[in-house]
Amino acid sequence: MKIGVNVLNFGPGSDPGVLRSWARTVESLGFDLLMVSDHIAITPDVAEHYPAPFYEPFTTLSWLAGLTTRVRLGTTVLIAPYRHPLLTARMAANLHELSGGRLVLGVGVGWARQEFAALGVPFERRGQLTDEHLRDIRAAWADTASYGDRRIPVWVGGNSDAGLRRAVRLGDAWHPLRCTMPWLREAAVRLKAFADEQRLPVPALAPRIALRLTEASVGGLGRLAGQGTIDQIVTPPPRKRGGFSLDPTGFHDGQALTAAEAGSHRTTPLRGSESQDAFPARPEGRDSHARSGMDDLDQLRLLGAEAVVLDPYGGDPRETCHPQAAWQALDTVAAHLYPPRTRTEQS
Repeated sequence: MKIGVNVLNFGPGSDPGVLRSWARTVESLGFDLLMVSDHIAITPDVAEHYPAPFYEPFTTLSWLAGLTTRVRLGTTVLIAPYRHPLLTARMAANLHELSGGRLVLGVGVGWARQEFAALGVPFERRGQLTDEHLRDIRAAWADTASYGDRRIPVWVGGNSDAGLRRAVRLGDAWHPLRCTMPWLREAAVRLKAFADEQRLPVPALAPRIALRLTEASVGGLGRLAGQGTIDQIVTPPPRKRGGFSLDPTGFHDGQALTAAEAGSHRTTPLRGSESQDAFPARPEGRDSHARSGMDDLDQLRLLGAEAVVLDPYGGDPRETCHPQAAWQALDTVAAHLYPPRTRTEQS
């Protein structure tokens, strides 16, 4: 199961230097995927949660592709109706080729009514337009002489039944956003039922979950996946004899830095001071983790998730001015996912 990160490509604290630090942090900590979100017209409904500056995803990912070597690059999610499908097909194919085949195209229908109006796109037709655009994009990619022959995975977002059905018809993976584990388990059953109805394969599962570390255990059925103590989200894997750790994810290539090593590669914080929250041992709780004995990532792995994207954004744009808090949370997760191992000294 691959583990990715939603990088904040917007807000008052965002600038090229911060984006560079985000990319280097995500890659150096060993995460597999770096994803950004999408808006074009920063209308009042968008600005409330995703204010300017907003760095357009294809432009941003193209630049970050030149600053990274291993991590995959993606959108979570590109709002499909905002661009002509042939433009999206061309930009995605070019980015995929120039990055060495590292693009994951996550798409969604969008939600910001004022932004749709500013772009002259009918809000009421966003679902139909998304379906049409995805079909047109795939039809364009079939011309491999023009668009290249490297396959681009398409993740379809949306937590509604319409989103699940769209993922079955047009996606390689379903990409639900910020949900509880009980809801996701039930939705996975519906996803299979919709696939069976249409006699199509069940798309892979690739959720984006919260990353909100707390000192005390968070309980209740309303707890978002990824919210709570570090042990509610991920627990360290068992160790081999001799002190070397097993890699439970099956994808870590052994070349990324350990969490401790990554700390020495970070740039000086541009704003604010580094958060120093403590993350104690697991307390008693009455949530699904306490009952099952499995952390969130274990439960997602059991559901068959192909990838999980961690989202450290809590919804307050002021968080973008202090990315060090998110980086420390990622460092804590990485320390549990990718334990220390011997490394060959590079000359």
